[in-house]
Amino acid sequence: MVLADAVYTKARQKFLDGLISWSNDDIKVVLVGSGYSPDLDADEFLSDIPSGERIAISDLLSNKTSIGGVANADTIIFPTVTGSAAEYIVVYKVESTIATSSLIAFISQSTGLPITPNGADIEIDWDTGANKIFKL
Repeated sequence: MVLADAVYTKARQKFLDGLISWSNDDIKVVLVGSGYSPDLDADEFLSDIPSGERIAISDLLSNKTSIGGVANADTIIFPTVTGSAAEYIVVYKVESTIATSSLIAFISQSTGLPITPNGADIEIDWDTGANKIFKL
């Protein structure tokens, strides 16, 4: 099961300012390599993650819910993933460019991480506990 370690500081601000809507915005997930050094206070956009560290990007999350400030969505599958090992999972809001796509949640502690791609599908099952993907 996968549950966020933290919500990026700038994402918290964007939720409060109405610039991110979990229910209405397009949201994706990226598998990230160990060459990314997260700065949860300063990192803001997908472009803050080096392109070579973005191992695979999901389709849009579906059936998103936000009951009681808890973000949840359906299981996601990354089809036929190859490349470097993924150390992290990052949730982000999709915009027209990576330079404007807002980072939302950072996951480093989860069963199955790191994930070493072998050409097979990688499935991400979100936590079934009280905090699901993340809680604001």
